[in-house]
Amino acid sequence: MSQSHASRVRHGGASRNRYGFRIRYGGAAALTAVALLLAGCSSDGDSSGQPDTDPSAKSNRAGADAPPLDPLPAKVPEDLRPYYEQKLSWRGCGLAEFECATLRVPLDYDKPAGDIKDAAGTVGLAVTRTKPQGGGAPKGGSLQINPGGPGGSAIEYVQQSAALAYPPEVREHYSLVGMDPRGVGRSEPVECLSDKQMDAYTRVDQTPDDATEADALTTAYDKFAEGCEKRTGKLLGHVSTAEAARDMDVLRAVLGDKKLNYVGASYGTYLGATYAGLFPERSGRLVLDGAMDPSLSARRVNREQTAGFETAFKAFARDCVTMSDCPLGKDGVRQAGKNLSALFTKIDRKPLKTDDPSRSLTESLATTGVIRAMYDEGSWPVLREALTAAKKGDGAQLLALSDDYYERGPDGSYSNIMFANPAVNCLDLPPAFADATATRKAVPSFEKASPVFGRGFAWAALNCGEWPVDATGGPHRIAAKGADPIVVVGTTRDPATPYRWAQGLAGQLTPARLVTYKGDGHTAYLRGSDCVDSAVNAYLVQGKPPKNGTTCG
Repeated sequence: MSQSHASRVRHGGASRNRYGFRIRYGGAAALTAVALLLAGCSSDGDSSGQPDTDPSAKSNRAGADAPPLDPLPAKVPEDLRPYYEQKLSWRGCGLAEFECATLRVPLDYDKPAGDIKDAAGTVGLAVTRTKPQGGGAPKGGSLQINPGGPGGSAIEYVQQSAALAYPPEVREHYSLVGMDPRGVGRSEPVECLSDKQMDAYTRVDQTPDDATEADALTTAYDKFAEGCEKRTGKLLGHVSTAEAARDMDVLRAVLGDKKLNYVGASYGTYLGATYAGLFPERSGRLVLDGAMDPSLSARRVNREQTAGFETAFKAFARDCVTMSDCPLGKDGVRQAGKNLSALFTKIDRKPLKTDDPSRSLTESLATTGVIRAMYDEGSWPVLREALTAAKKGDGAQLLALSDDYYERGPDGSYSNIMFANPAVNCLDLPPAFADATATRKAVPSFEKASPVFGRGFAWAALNCGEWPVDATGGPHRIAAKGADPIVVVGTTRDPATPYRWAQGLAGQLTPARLVTYKGDGHTAYLRGSDCVDSAVNAYLVQGKPPKNGTTCG
């Protein structure tokens, strides 16, 4: 997906900043998302993109003509055996219950370096795991976990969230494992811009009002792409999801697991589904929460995600207008949307002051702040306060929400999630739009999907248009025939991964078991639903898959 406001997918949650909202570890929509991701052979004709929230509805057939993802040969090729047979050197790291190591994988699986220690021809991937208890391996072996993104750090998520949030029965059954994918976090991260350059980049107007502003936006995208190429080098062409899935298989073998057991959230579902498609016979207990549909085009993915955020905003607005202090008024959801759009327009004309004299709140930052709050209904009270303050001329709280989304630290430093995100997305799919002219023509269909966010999301989807590396992937369908049951979880009002994507993925996967959560927010496992948690835990620990069509809420 593009690096739009929405294309990055997020999951997790462990701490709170000074404004009280949860800092969510892992990735997101955005995408800039996009999360975020797939598609193509489907028609890109006009569509509202509104998600189908009826659990009994037929699976999404939009990408029915996409080609299948073919499995790789079951036998490990001879030139890859040194990687599959390597021994990891574990060391203590983080808190006492964790240990870390570095896994070596080929930079290019088609031309693997003969020497596993060849720094130029290999990639070092950072891995963490909970230490085996009692000196022996857990009964279930390893449970690999990916929190989303693309670009979310699995190491941070496992060490800061999963090891605490996962229930005791899961933690006792498995060693929880997190590996930062190639180009992400501690695994030879993609780099694109300096922190000061990122500050400027996040302020660029993503809803251009004229040709001059459109040129400024496309120039910003070009400079971003040039920075990635210059600072990252040849790795930029080898950070695809397919390559990351092959890395997971190397780790599986090195950890001594006959099959991969895995929990992936948001973009992590795309990664997990890709693994199942490439290695169905080595796929064990897979849980894909907040699912993505790999059969859709980049344009359709971005437009449907736009509709997902509109659905989430309407849920927020319906709640807000019942409150005496709702900053968007009390005249209904439609008027609330108009009031929010009017506030964005006002901020576009005159950015708001914040508690940082060097940083004002622009329209793009304000929009990102609102989008950040759509991921979790627990953030709605914070968003009401932030919008109330913004109407009074104070943009500090919306800026804090935006900084959390971009993973900008108090010292002004950024994590690499906003660099890794487009690097992966632009390799996985051909761009949604080639140029500004194509984007401008598509704006009406995006605005139909979301009157509030549509125009900005359409222009944000242009960022892969001038990417320095051609896409190596494309839309495809994943059957994973021969794999163990795969649990697919979808939330009916999920903003970043619309429910219809879960339907679409479940409709492709031969062994899928679809679990529906009727509710708000991004992803469902470990977010308060005993029904969802029980279904997932029973599968992970007992190997008992839920009945296909299970509905919670």
